[in-house]
Amino acid sequence: MSQMVTASPIQVRNWFGSIVSSPAVVVYPRNADEIVEIMRDHERFPGPVRAVGSNHSTTACGVAEGGTLVVMRNLNRVLDISPDSVTAEAGALYIDVAKQLQRYGLQFYVNVELGNLSIGSAACGGTKDASMPGEFGQVCSYATRIKMITSAGEKIEIGEDQPELLQVARSSYGLFGIIYEVTFKVQPLQAMQLYHQTFSLDEFARRLPELKARGESIMLYINPFIDSITVEFRRYHPATPTTNFTTWQWAVRNFVWATFGPGYSHFVSSYVPITRLRDALLNGFYRLVSIVLSTLIRGQNTVPTDQQIRYPEMGYGEDSRYTFSIWAFPEEEYIDSLRAYFHFCQEYYRTKGYRFDITSVGYRIQHDTSSLFSYSFNGPVMTFDPVSTGNPGWEDFLRAYNNFCTQHHGTPLFNQTNLLTLEQVQIAFGDRIQKFESYRKQFDLDNRLVNPYFRELLGSGEYKEQG
Repeated sequence: MSQMVTASPIQVRNWFGSIVSSPAVVVYPRNADEIVEIMRDHERFPGPVRAVGSNHSTTACGVAEGGTLVVMRNLNRVLDISPDSVTAEAGALYIDVAKQLQRYGLQFYVNVELGNLSIGSAACGGTKDASMPGEFGQVCSYATRIKMITSAGEKIEIGEDQPELLQVARSSYGLFGIIYEVTFKVQPLQAMQLYHQTFSLDEFARRLPELKARGESIMLYINPFIDSITVEFRRYHPATPTTNFTTWQWAVRNFVWATFGPGYSHFVSSYVPITRLRDALLNGFYRLVSIVLSTLIRGQNTVPTDQQIRYPEMGYGEDSRYTFSIWAFPEEEYIDSLRAYFHFCQEYYRTKGYRFDITSVGYRIQHDTSSLFSYSFNGPVMTFDPVSTGNPGWEDFLRAYNNFCTQHHGTPLFNQTNLLTLEQVQIAFGDRIQKFESYRKQFDLDNRLVNPYFRELLGSGEYKEQG
């Protein structure tokens, strides 16, 4: 049988270290048959049963407190590559599959920054990336076939020949079964133009219609404390030979974003006690970052897959770790919501003494109904996502931020929006929750896959163990 850790209690943390749980069993299956055994043996593998890949989620969606945590990283093979698809096991990392595709002159449609995203999580959970022109911005939208094992230990496949079921499965977060294999659509590798421009809030608000009319991908670096919005624009150049691709722009950008920036912010937040000096150091640094992005980080022929970052295995204990939260807002209301966000962050700092210490980010995502809990299900959206080193006061800020976002018609992600309430989820998703539950019950009759997190937010049934 699979390698297991059975000592009690077992303490497991997410990548950032903020989500801590104590499953009774942690198991590392090596193939689908071992997952079948896990599902069927209730005595050795008690519920709730939850599967994780790199455990990067910022919420408790993967927690198996007192139950069985299934770590999928041993199932990491790429099984097939064709001109328009790739099939891989669920534990394979997105960045590893992307690099293999690149050798065949292919790429994913969505090249998310989190390269440690596992294929299984990508197929059934929420992701964030600015939509490329004419494309979706969520990875699961391009999953065409999902193989999983239900709580009864049955192997099933869900594909494009079952469009409504596939739509729900793409938002299933492991509540239908443990995914062990996925097929994604891919496309020919293309050169990508990259450049940045920086605006004040008023200038960005005035020029947003013009910026959208360019027909390019829009990602945002947003800083309410220095009145700055730097826009990252991307677009493809299909005719450019792949031999002319360059990579240094993404290497510099990713080093600052994933390592140097969080490390600097952590040092300043931790070791500079004088408030005015701390603010000056943070504000000055992120002004410099905006200048560097706008003047240096640009190129005509960059490699799309080089947007992805391979993070260390565990971030907790590292000075460069960071965390975030995300809500998406109707595009037609975005400027009003963004202005309110600037005011909210400034006023929260003035009254509560807390500010997040890394620049917020934002994305423009196309209308997308490919998954049931898509945050752009009702139309195009844009986001503003606070980012932090987890400095003291972060969780209290998130609770206030969540309330603010609900008031501004925001939509969250179950794996990337922490400290949600049932009311906030119901307002965001409405009757889609009931539709999801009607499907979930068909695959998990005894609620073996439901943990307290989803029981609270989706109203999923009480867990019932069967002998």
